[in-house]
Amino acid sequence: MPASPEHTLAPPAAPHPLRTRSFRLLFTGRALSLLGDAAIPAALALAVLEATGSTAALALVLGCAMVPKLLLLPVGGVVGDRFDARTVALATDLVRCATQLLVGVQLLGGTPSLAVLAVAEAVGGAAGAFAMPTGSPLVKGTVATASLHRANAAMSVAQSATRLAGPALAGTLVLTVGPGWAFVLDAATFAVSALLLTAVRVERVPIPRRSLRADLAEGWQEVRSRDWYWTSLIAHSAWNGAAAVLTTLGPAIAVHRLGGAATWVVLLQTGAVGFLLGALLADRFAPRRPVLTANLGLATYALPLVLLAVSAPAPVTIAAYGLAQAGLGFLSPVWSTAVQRAIPDHALARVTSYDWLLSLAAMPLGYALAPLAASAWGPEVPLLAAAVVVGGCCLGTALVPGVRRFR
Repeated sequence: MPASPEHTLAPPAAPHPLRTRSFRLLFTGRALSLLGDAAIPAALALAVLEATGSTAALALVLGCAMVPKLLLLPVGGVVGDRFDARTVALATDLVRCATQLLVGVQLLGGTPSLAVLAVAEAVGGAAGAFAMPTGSPLVKGTVATASLHRANAAMSVAQSATRLAGPALAGTLVLTVGPGWAFVLDAATFAVSALLLTAVRVERVPIPRRSLRADLAEGWQEVRSRDWYWTSLIAHSAWNGAAAVLTTLGPAIAVHRLGGAATWVVLLQTGAVGFLLGALLADRFAPRRPVLTANLGLATYALPLVLLAVSAPAPVTIAAYGLAQAGLGFLSPVWSTAVQRAIPDHALARVTSYDWLLSLAAMPLGYALAPLAASAWGPEVPLLAAAVVVGGCCLGTALVPGVRRFR
């Protein structure tokens, strides 16, 4: 039986999207802001610990950034659909530029206020809730339909490249001029991104003005009416929860059982390389069944979880983590293209916001449960449980008719 138009994903046939001026400007701005953001986690952790000497203070700051983002993501999706996505993205870039500059100035002053840092991160997190749903509409609105796959692959390549370069950049800045300059640099990248967005032209489909509740309900209806979409979201949420378990328990296992801290660093860098290779593969290969193929690739994350649980040799565990991250790098553009082609333009930001919400919400759960389970039964139990959950959820999508039919 031939697939319906909604379930069709053709391989790319148009010239590379970077030849399109609007997408080139969008890509440049996003790549720069991704690079600045990639340097922030290490700089923020070191800065807060140096200023307060308290891991609880660091948890407070991180929580202030995450909680508003989770609470406001659905509203951000409504705003992204109801208004011009370019204008929303530009405004959030300016807000995040201001918050990161404020944090940088605080750190450079030598006596940072924890309250100011927490408030700045909260405002930045709230801005992120409005910025994240605009990503998909911006890409779709700046390239031809036939170029969507390669445009998303280019964005994923930029993301993976910044994941490689960001920690090195953060380390250089922290060790030479101090962590405050990492935030100043991030503020500058948001300013440049906002400037470039002023020259971007984005096609959009306006939606009628209704109540916020009606808009949220319509967006959720678009999600739950597609079995390939909501079942994949469950799999993606399981992946993020499992990633939180590995991130929480993996460093101690690497240090005590696999040769030391260097093993963990090599594992993370191998993962970044794997993500890049996966994104490059996606640029060249458009699978006939994109959702099924991407979800099966995502199931490989069970491998490093199992290998860490049994304390397998470090080279084997590192290679498995690189393979798992390659699966993520491949999924990112393939999934984005599938969603952009299947979801109506007027609901794309709202649907994307639910994707982000379910994915991000699973991570705090993993962070909280992993150490509790490890203290009760040892790290092997939560690692193996996470492997079963992520492998079962990702492989289980193959049983869903819509996932198998989506072409």
